[in-house]
Amino acid sequence: MRKLRLNLLALILSLAPFSFSAEIYVSPKGNDSNSGTKSEPKATLHSAVREARELRRLLKVEKDEPIRILMQGGVYNLYEPVFIRPEDSGTETSPTIIEAVKGERPVLSGGMQISGWKKEGKFWTADVPSFNGNRIIFRQLWINGKKAVRARNVSDFEKMDRIRSNDKKNEILWIPASAVKGLTKAENLELVIHQMWAIANLRVKSIIVQGDSAGIKFHNPEARIQFEHPWPQPMVKEGLNSAFYFTNAIELLDQPGEWYHDTKTNKLYYLPRNDEDMKTAEAIVPVLETLVEITGTLDRPVKHIQFKGIGFNYTTWTRPSEKGHVPLQAGMYLVDGYKLRPPGVPGNFNKGIENQGWIGRPPAAVMVQAAQFTKFEECRFEHLGSCGLDFLYGTRYDTVNACVFRDIAGNGMQIGKMSDIAMETHLPYDPSDEREICSHQTISNNYITDVTNDDWGCVAICAGFVKDINIEHNEISEISYSGISLGWGWTKTVNCMRNNRVHANYIHHYAKHMYDVAGVYTLSVQSKSSITENVVDHIYSPSYVHDPHHWFYLYTDEGSSFFTVKDNWCPEEKFLQNANGPGNEWLNNGPMVSDSIKNNAGINENYKWILR
Repeated sequence: MRKLRLNLLALILSLAPFSFSAEIYVSPKGNDSNSGTKSEPKATLHSAVREARELRRLLKVEKDEPIRILMQGGVYNLYEPVFIRPEDSGTETSPTIIEAVKGERPVLSGGMQISGWKKEGKFWTADVPSFNGNRIIFRQLWINGKKAVRARNVSDFEKMDRIRSNDKKNEILWIPASAVKGLTKAENLELVIHQMWAIANLRVKSIIVQGDSAGIKFHNPEARIQFEHPWPQPMVKEGLNSAFYFTNAIELLDQPGEWYHDTKTNKLYYLPRNDEDMKTAEAIVPVLETLVEITGTLDRPVKHIQFKGIGFNYTTWTRPSEKGHVPLQAGMYLVDGYKLRPPGVPGNFNKGIENQGWIGRPPAAVMVQAAQFTKFEECRFEHLGSCGLDFLYGTRYDTVNACVFRDIAGNGMQIGKMSDIAMETHLPYDPSDEREICSHQTISNNYITDVTNDDWGCVAICAGFVKDINIEHNEISEISYSGISLGWGWTKTVNCMRNNRVHANYIHHYAKHMYDVAGVYTLSVQSKSSITENVVDHIYSPSYVHDPHHWFYLYTDEGSSFFTVKDNWCPEEKFLQNANGPGNEWLNNGPMVSDSIKNNAGINENYKWILR
């Protein structure tokens, strides 16, 4: 009788709707030929994703059974991005979850360690090995997790020199001759110039000294773009001429924490800080631009992929070293741009337009395109040479929650199309196939700090042509330019943007280097969109900005239309509505906003642990 009862119990249990999960373990000490169990983990995320793909292909996963790829703590050095394809998709009840083993910190790294340091005179030097069979160039170096400084001629940006004139016809930038002392024969020299709301990185081709002035010529394509494009441009105005500095020459290597890479000899030079012992220091240079690519198609999107507790560290971006970098705005770089004489183009759009431009987009550590229901939670995007996380196009119902974005050269996040490289950047984007549009994104409870620290014209969250996006309860600080930039196109023409919401964010210590700036900034028509209950505070006041009065807490720029701007707290009512369209409503913004709204902004109480 007892045996019968046990058999019946076993039958009942087998029929019960329990939800189990398939588990695949990964460890830096594992082996990809292993089975993926806890005792025999795989070594790479690539192998684990393939194993999950096989489980789904062979129908070994129940419809309510998640697949969990559990990553043990440690560094996973990549030689190429991890690709996630439509075949890797999960479902609503059976997602694929890539997560940290509880209490551990796995890191996907695109960096390479530099060792064999030797003392040579006042410098410490090391040979830069090839990576995956190729010589590398890089623009960042980290020592013991702290970003080192690419050798430059100023340690204090307040002491930057100012240009004297900008000769567009002959493509010469004139500066004080004293600024080039000892640099006329420097190799690989770059000039970084402050241009209103962006900087430009220009590779120096030649230097001509004439009396107390020096004329600088640059390599192409940046020379052509720099001297032809009208916006943003160098300032030549009494007392407000654009500031600049030189970087990337061994002649400039004179301060602790600075470095230089001689690409001819492939030797790295460094001056250690007082607390650094190069015999034991961990020196990392970045070698990959992207760590993870989630890529589907509009007809076959990737679905239901989640990351939890994963670190994404050490990426590069080499284009500025190869072609220069002349941005239009928010880090989007010009590939062509010039003034129209006379103004205007045929067609119904922008008949009075006075310039045209075409842009490219910087890469990101994690790139997502044609994907739905992706989720990033409690992840860390740190020590990156360009953007952190990018939703390029065709993404829907995605979530970024409780993540940290820190020490990033460019934008923290990029979301939605700005303009395709073949699309003039002032044109309204409203595709016939709405699946292209990034929509229904939720960006919440993230801590974004010390991003934009190389490319000063970037922002914490850059959202372009998006709809139904919700950016709420994030904390943003230590930003070179604006906190949140929403919209693209500079147009009053109706486009795909609508129903966007920026709510209860805490933005402080912004505009570290650039003006024409705001905590929250918008562009173009965005029907039924709102900016509500945000707190914007503590703006920096650098002396070298192009116009010391041109800063704001909230800023609706060209074409901004149909916004509700309500109940936002800031210390004073310093706002700008520039060339706006119709339908904007501004209500109760400034220091009169209630304390309850002010105190509610920023990261929700349940997630404030990420600040620590």
